[in-house]
Formats: sequence, structure tokens, C-alpha cells
Amino acid sequence: MAFPPIEPYETDLLDTGDGNLVYWETYGSRDGVPVLMVHGGPGSGFVGWRPRSLDPQRYRIIVFDQRNCGRSTPHASDPAADMSLNTTQHLIADMEQLREHLGVDQWLLRGSSWGVTLSLAYAQRYPERVSGMIMVSVTSDRRSELDWLYRGVGRFFPEAWARFRDHAGADSFRLPTDTEPPIEGLLMAYSKLMEDPDPDVRARAATEWLAWEDAVISQESNGSPGAYSDRPDDAKLAFVRICAHYFANDCFLDGVLVRDAGRLAGIPGTLIHGRNDLGSPAITAWELARAWPGSELVIIEDSGHTGSTAMAEARRAASDRMLAAITGAS
Repeated sequence: MAFPPIEPYETDLLDTGDGNLVYWETYGSRDGVPVLMVHGGPGSGFVGWRPRSLDPQRYRIIVFDQRNCGRSTPHASDPAADMSLNTTQHLIADMEQLREHLGVDQWLLRGSSWGVTLSLAYAQRYPERVSGMIMVSVTSDRRSELDWLYRGVGRFFPEAWARFRDHAGADSFRLPTDTEPPIEGLLMAYSKLMEDPDPDVRARAATEWLAWEDAVISQESNGSPGAYSDRPDDAKLAFVRICAHYFANDCFLDGVLVRDAGRLAGIPGTLIHGRNDLGSPAITAWELARAWPGSELVIIEDSGHTGSTAMAEARRAASDRMLAAITGAS
């Protein structure tokens, strides 16, 4: 069951103090259990999104657009936006500043894809501030995961991957073998293209990147054609610029999130992942569940990265269980 669409009762921009303004909004009950929605990408934003799977009578739903995307400013589609001020550590600090600004003692984190990675990083830094976690389409953005998503899965889509590779001018980047170098060179090539002063160069690089993203989800039941490419031009540029910036730099995390998942002990967590997620195979969710004491893993047999009806039902059931665990209600 989806709840009726609702409008935010409060919206504002959070001044981070370094020239960035982070857009946020709140929905639902002012006295409800606080839940922070952490979007994917990085760089997707929440423009046009409305909460439908959380009970607005029981939750205080907090949404924010991460730096340089969505309604946050400066926008990454503007080449003048300083990407050196956009790292995982900056986003963690923004989340903590937002929590303090809103007077929230603890909040439930709900993230998808990159939103899982960011939520894990935040929770490992501030475990006492997290009442629970519902993580969907699990990623931790280790180099091995990025290598799979931006090269390894090319074994299934060789034509699309060759086009993605060739646009970067990366003739030496072939499909992976045990002796080949890691993928960061190709990702850095795209990051440099997205910093090119020529707008046509940036636009073409964004088009090729998004075509690859579309190819990866093309076999999924919810992988509608053009899902990544069919967005406004500014949103395309911001998404790809931010993604390439993060992925070329190992998301500024050095692959520690699964290794350090023991820091989450005591935080209830549900990991929901699609068996058919080709771009983000279930091994990451499985390894994370094994490393996170007390977490539960729910594998959705008919779902990929883009979800399914069964995945939506699993999210709602996890929300009900988490609400009961946090409030002590039956």
C-alpha cells in the first residue's frame, strides 16, 4: 500500500559555511520518528520526489539534496562549482549539521544505492545518532564494486561498454583479466572530461556515461529505457560530474565500510537487495550483513537495482518492523 502524496510542511537551505547551500524539506508528523532519506547517485537529488511508502502520521520525514545537485547550490552543472568541496566527508558533515539544525537527537537512515554508502559512512562516524537503518540496493563503493559496474559488467554488454570506454579515449582499458590495472584510469578520464571548459565536451561525456548506466539496467523489469538519460540537461551534467568525481577518487573512502561494519553493532539494520541486480551484485549486501552484528538481509528474487513490487513491499515491511523496534510498540 502506498500512502497518498503529501507536500512538505517546511523547506529551507542549510548554509554549510563554505559557500554551499544544501536544500532540505520535511514531511509528515512533527512529532513522528525522524527518518532521513539519503538519495543515490551520487548526484541524483530528490527533485520531483514525494514520500509514499512511509506513514506520514508516524514519521517525521526529512529529505535533502546532497551538495551541488537537486536544489542545492551551487549546482554541479555550473563549471564554476568547486568540486574540491564535495567529498564524502563534506556530505557527512552536512548531514550532522542538518541534524543539529533540526533539533533531532537520533534518526532512522533510509538510503538506496549510493545512499547506502553515504549512510554507512555517516553511521560509522556517528553511531550514537542513528536509531536504525533501512538500506536498499546495497553498495559500499569499494574499488572492486566500481570496477565491476564500469568495466566488468561490460561482458554482458560489450557493444555498449566499448562505446563508453572509447569515448574516454581509454584504448588500453579492456575487459578485466587478472593482470590488467584497476578501473580508476577510465573513471578519471571521464572526470577530466566533465571539467573541460568546452560545454560540448561536457555534454557529450555526460551523454555517453548515461547511455552506459541505461545499458546496465536495461534487462531489469523496472529498467525503463532512458531511465538515466531522460532527465533535464542540468541534472544530467550534475549527476555525471559528481559521479565521475567521486568514483575516480574511490568515493574518498578507501573501501573501509564493509571492513569497519562492526562499528554498527547495536544499530538495527535491514539490507534489501535484488537478486538480479547486475550492476551491484548481491555479494556486497551478503558480505555487509555478515560483518554487521544484528543486521538482517532480505534478498528479493525478482528484483534488480531499480526495484520491483516485491522490493517495495519489503521496504514497507522493514519500515513497520523498524518503527516497532524504535518506539517499542507492538
